Amino acid sequence: MSLSPRITQLVDAFRCLPGVGPKSAQRMALHLLERNRRGGVTLSKALAIAMEEVKHCQICRNFAEQEHCEICLNPSRDNSKLCIVESPIDVIAFEQTGGYHGSYFVLMGHLSPLDGIGPDDIGIDLLVDRVMHEEIKEIILATNPTVEGDATAHYIAEAINNVVALSIEVETDKNRSQVDITRIAHGVPVGGEIEYVDSGTLAHALSGRKKM
Repeated sequence: MSLSPRITQLVDAFRCLPGVGPKSAQRMALHLLERNRRGGVTLSKALAIAMEEVKHCQICRNFAEQEHCEICLNPSRDNSKLCIVESPIDVIAFEQTGGYHGSYFVLMGHLSPLDGIGPDDIGIDLLVDRVMHEEIKEIILATNPTVEGDATAHYIAEAINNVVALSIEVETDKNRSQVDITRIAHGVPVGGEIEYVDSGTLAHALSGRKKM
């Protein structure tokens, strides 16, 4: 059976979501039309409002409805620590731990030359400018433990080290302190068994070991 143009358009719209193929998109579209039209209307209104009103924080680039997000406006946050992540969902993950109280910078991606994504596309220039104008003592590189994530972390570390070293050489910046750059540890997951952990993860766990 062929679908009408309007239904086909709705199915195609659902396919923009990650992990949603033709069958899943068709199932969701037909479910809303058949059983939950009120929910479909609510969904469409919420999407329209979010697409129009949700922007990027001018400080950390996280999602926000105002110029600055709630985290950046919170006076109790430790702004001497800056955690760099790839995505807003990573911010949510760190916040849910309850163990980090510093600030963030969201790259909205990672370096990927094959896809044409360079330093300017992920805001490296904005990040460096922020480091130079704020009293940041530690930068935590929390990009994903992937080839692209590691390459992005190394690029950021080198860029920041170079610009900080250059500023220290300038006479007006003689008293500037070096910025500590750290990388989050990658190792054996809590509750996991070593025999099932891949060799790359075990290697990271060994290199990141600490005294007890």
